[in-house]
Amino acid sequence: MTLSTSSVPSALGPTGLYGRRQEIAAVESLVGRVRDGHGGVLVLAAPPGLGRTALVEHARAICGPVPSVQPTAPTLLTELAHEGPQLVCIDDVHRWDAASRGALSADLRHVSASAPVAVFLTLAEHRTGADEFAGPTTLRLGPLDDSAAAALLDRLTGGAADPVVGAWLLREAVGNPRLLTALVAALTPGQLTGRTPLPDPLPGGENLLGDYALRIDELPGAARALLLLAAAAGEHEPDGAGADLALVLRAGGDPAALAPAEAAGIVVKAGGRIHFTHALLRRATLRRAPLARRRAAHLRLARVCRDRLPRLVQLACAADDHDARLAGSLAAAATAHPPHAERSAALARAAALTADTESRTDRLAEAAEAARLAGDPVRARALLAQTGAVPAHGGVHRVRGLLALADGPADDARESLLTAAALLPPARARRALIGAAEAAWAMGDAAAYREAMTRLPACDDDPMLEAYRAGMCAVLAGRSAEGHALLRRCLDGLGGAGGSGRAGGVGQASEPGELLRAGAAALVVGEVETACEAGARALAAVRTYGPEVLLPRALEHLAYGELRAGRHTSARAHALEGLRAAHRIGQPNVAASLHAVLALAASVEGGAEPCASHAAAAAAGAGPHGLTQAATLAVWAVARTELAAGRPADAAARLAPLVAPGPRRGHFAVRMLAVPCFVEAAVQVGRTAEARHATTEFTRWTEATADRLASAQLARCRALLCPPQQAAAAYESALAHHDRLPGEFERGRTQLLYGQWLRRRRRTREARGPLRDALVSFERCGARVWADRSRAELRAAGEAVAGRPRPGPLATLTPQQQRIARHVAEGATNREVAMRLSVSHRTVDHHLRNVFAALGVRSRVELSRLLAGEPGSGVVSVG
Repeated sequence: MTLSTSSVPSALGPTGLYGRRQEIAAVESLVGRVRDGHGGVLVLAAPPGLGRTALVEHARAICGPVPSVQPTAPTLLTELAHEGPQLVCIDDVHRWDAASRGALSADLRHVSASAPVAVFLTLAEHRTGADEFAGPTTLRLGPLDDSAAAALLDRLTGGAADPVVGAWLLREAVGNPRLLTALVAALTPGQLTGRTPLPDPLPGGENLLGDYALRIDELPGAARALLLLAAAAGEHEPDGAGADLALVLRAGGDPAALAPAEAAGIVVKAGGRIHFTHALLRRATLRRAPLARRRAAHLRLARVCRDRLPRLVQLACAADDHDARLAGSLAAAATAHPPHAERSAALARAAALTADTESRTDRLAEAAEAARLAGDPVRARALLAQTGAVPAHGGVHRVRGLLALADGPADDARESLLTAAALLPPARARRALIGAAEAAWAMGDAAAYREAMTRLPACDDDPMLEAYRAGMCAVLAGRSAEGHALLRRCLDGLGGAGGSGRAGGVGQASEPGELLRAGAAALVVGEVETACEAGARALAAVRTYGPEVLLPRALEHLAYGELRAGRHTSARAHALEGLRAAHRIGQPNVAASLHAVLALAASVEGGAEPCASHAAAAAAGAGPHGLTQAATLAVWAVARTELAAGRPADAAARLAPLVAPGPRRGHFAVRMLAVPCFVEAAVQVGRTAEARHATTEFTRWTEATADRLASAQLARCRALLCPPQQAAAAYESALAHHDRLPGEFERGRTQLLYGQWLRRRRRTREARGPLRDALVSFERCGARVWADRSRAELRAAGEAVAGRPRPGPLATLTPQQQRIARHVAEGATNREVAMRLSVSHRTVDHHLRNVFAALGVRSRVELSRLLAGEPGSGVVSVG
């Protein structure tokens, strides 16, 4: 039996063992068996550096009165079976000769059935002898997960590591605790704390790489030569892309030499490329090769490279000193190279060849920007860290600001980008100022947004950007008609009311950034369908052409537009995809906004628990980083679930600060959207004066916006506030507005309120029609709790109504188990679930095991499939 532990949740074990909870439990179980007079065998297999020996030492430390021995020959095992309880620990059994290993394997079959002897042996994976011990229970150690590696780093550094340095150390250590320890030990205190630049490559770990190199040294000379060429060829390829086999063979690699390397488990061939089975095998191949051989390999590859950039990269790898000419050629070739990851690597090579400090910093900043666009913020920050304390460099400030815009405090991002704009020439300052405006928008600071956009020089070369800049400034200055007219120029060719096809509009645009701005302009104007079209086109452009960094943002824009258009199911699907992309790329600010979108979708679909969970996650990310828009959307979502649950007092109290004047008001672009909910709640609890004031402001907004739903919502607000003798006509007027619009949810809410009003005036027969219509509307859009309210009102009106369909698969679980199951099914790790619910990861582990048992599932994939059809679960089936 083999137990794979590569995805075991992180845990801090005794004696400094990190992320090894399952392995520690297995070792302790083995020791417990021998204490109770029973025997057993446990095999632990792992590559070098993952903690085999540490677990052996842990076993010896906990065996207590049971003697622990480490034989050097297998003949002792049968003798020990007659000497009472014994724990036999054999570390690195792969180092034994073949005869001894065979004898040990045979002896284990007898000892395992004898009492009371327990045998714990370790061996290296993919080494001679690994198959000889396939019978006993085998644990295979995987790399540490992110949280366990971070905990180890914190212990090694005493928490003193700069976050940028720490992130790069974790990346380079690839989950190997021994390598991480060596990398930390090789840095100076200044490098560790970020006061001095990091070396590239990071020193340390040579002994560990030597252990990996032992496997390579066992191969024939021709195979070792081919592996060196393959490792060197990977220098101009993106991470994980492998090496072009044809290039390696053109450089002199022997085709017949590939077979022994594959048989040894060092590389695999797939799709005409050679892939090392582990990143440290490739690193060991390069770093352990003599310098002269390594340079010769790079030069041989350079001679046969058919593309200019790979050829120059190989020449740069072979260079042994600064080379201004080669650096210039490499930088020029990289600038014209589309894939951002490859461009970043080439520019970093050019920087390493550059002696001039200013030119070197320029190239490092450009390399960092390319890494950011490739969706690799860790590498981008590590490249910026190499610049050291270079004062007043606009390119460095710009990249730092754009990185912070995705994962840091919005105000910090804005300040960095404004500083960059002051230092950069006008053409390059433009993007910095647009980023500063985006940060101000996220903060909800209209004045700061106008300041940044006003500082943009006239964009005569970009009519769309100029229309966008002038239009947004006009809208935020209170000149809505002028601003909307300008913003409509951004919508030409996208359809909707603004789609007149004027030259210079977005009809001819295909850049994702332009399309995202067009979508934002459409939402400000109120052309919601046009915003959805722009979002869909932006997403398609990002998927096709990149950059990867825009994928989460494109999904967020599309999901929000769909939410505004009433397409809640599509919005949820795109938001979940965006959330996964944001976590993968490292964009917590976008993740907070996506959680807010998911909270709003859940508030429609009736999932109070998913809504509360996503709203809490949005608030947790929005609060520290000053993301007012995400926070406002999250509060609105929770208030809407309170309305659905029949708690208007709670909803009114929650929404009042957002829609009223004052320092606690919500985001300037979102607060009006929440007014209809506030008016509904406030009228029901007697806060009529506040409701009237909010409706007055909503009336002005409705007159300015092209969003047709606003007029129907305004009519509903007026029906709620008007005298009883006029209310029926007002509700009929509101429903007439809805009849001209798509979307079921808002129509259902108006129908429900109308039916409630009729029933409370004892006009029960008349009430049944709107209430039936409301039930149908809510069922069509999957608004379960709202549909339940309609059913209850229908029963109160004297009509027999079937109950809700049978409960979903989670009905048998406790509320806490339901919350955990939904989060896990949506793709969250146990640690992420623990953070969202403010519990320990051990609690999550415990509940998840019970969930699996109760639902009869065996994996997270099965759980996701089971919940995929449950409305409001936040899970989308991908089968």
